[in-house]
Amino acid sequence: MITVLYIILAIFAFGLMIAIHEGGHFFAARACGVKVYEFSLGMGPRIFGKRGKDGTEYNLRLFPIGGYVSMKGEDEDADGEDSFSQKKPWQRFIIVAAGATMNIILGVILCLILTLSTPLASNVVAEFLPESTSHEWLMPGDEIVEINGTKVYTYDDMHYEITHDGYEPLDIVVIRDNERVLLEDVVFPTIAESGMVFGDRDFIVFAAKKTFGGVVKHTWFMAVSTVRMIWESLFDLLLGRVGVEAVSGPVGVTEAIGTAAKNGLYSLAYLLSVLTMNLGVFNLLPIPALDGGRLVFILFEMVFRRKVPPKFEGLVHTVGIMLLFGLMIFVTFKDVIKLIS
Repeated sequence: MITVLYIILAIFAFGLMIAIHEGGHFFAARACGVKVYEFSLGMGPRIFGKRGKDGTEYNLRLFPIGGYVSMKGEDEDADGEDSFSQKKPWQRFIIVAAGATMNIILGVILCLILTLSTPLASNVVAEFLPESTSHEWLMPGDEIVEINGTKVYTYDDMHYEITHDGYEPLDIVVIRDNERVLLEDVVFPTIAESGMVFGDRDFIVFAAKKTFGGVVKHTWFMAVSTVRMIWESLFDLLLGRVGVEAVSGPVGVTEAIGTAAKNGLYSLAYLLSVLTMNLGVFNLLPIPALDGGRLVFILFEMVFRRKVPPKFEGLVHTVGIMLLFGLMIFVTFKDVIKLIS
C-alpha cells in the first residue's frame, strides 16, 4: 500500500536522479562554454525559482517526473560562440551524453556503498539448501567460474546468470581440486514472477575477504551485472519473455520503493542503484526525443561531415515525445488499475 511516507521517498528518489541527470547536462554545457537559459527540476507549473548571476533561471516545478536544461541553440541554429549549435560535434556529444553518464556513475557509487556496508560473498559453493537440485552436479568447495560460456568473477555475476538463465539447464565450469571441470545441463529450481520464469540459486556460498581490491572488484561487477540486467530485460520485453505487466511507471516505482523501504536500507539503496542506472541506460537508447536519439544525429554528422536539417530533427524528436508520453500514460493507467484491483 502506497503511503505518504513512500510517496515522499519516491519524490526524493525521482528528484535525486533527475538532479544528477540534468546536472550532468548543465555542467558539461557550462564547461563547453554554452549559454544555459534555464535549469529546471520537475515539469509543469513553477513552484519557485531564482535567476543566477550568469543569467540562468533555476526553477523547481510541480511534477517530479522529469526536468530539463534549456540551452542557447539547442533546437535551432543560433549564432555566437556560446551557442550549442555552433559547438563542435564532439562537444555536443559530451553535453548530450553527460546526463545518462552521471546517472550510471551514481549507480556505481551506490554499488560501492552497498559493497562496503555488507560482508562480501564469494562464488564458491558452501552448502546446499533443502530441496536443492544442483547438488547432483555441484559439490561443496566448487568455485564457479563460467556459466553458459559467460565468465563469472564474483557472486553477483554468478547469481545473475543463474537467475536470468537458470530456468533452463546450464553448462557450468567449476574449479574442483585445482582443475577445471565442465558440468553439463545443471538443473536449478525455478520461480515465477511478473509473468517471467527465473532460475533459483539453491546453495549457500562462502564469504569473501573484504580487501581494497576485493571491494573494487565486487563494486565493479555489481554495477556491470546491474547494467546487463537492465539491457537484457529490454530484449526480454521485445522478445516476449517478459510481459507488459512487468513494465512500471511512476506509480509502480513508488510502490516498489515502499516495498524496498520495508525490507531495509540495503534493499532501498539497491533499488535506487537499479533505477538510476535504468534511467541512464534507457536515455542512451537510440529513440527520438531521448538523449540517445539526439546522439544518433550527432554521430551522423561526425561520420558524414554534414548536419541533419534542424527542422527534420526537431520533427523526429516531437514525434518521439508524443509516443513516449503515450507510453507513460498507458503504463501509469496500468499501474493504477493494478494498485486498486
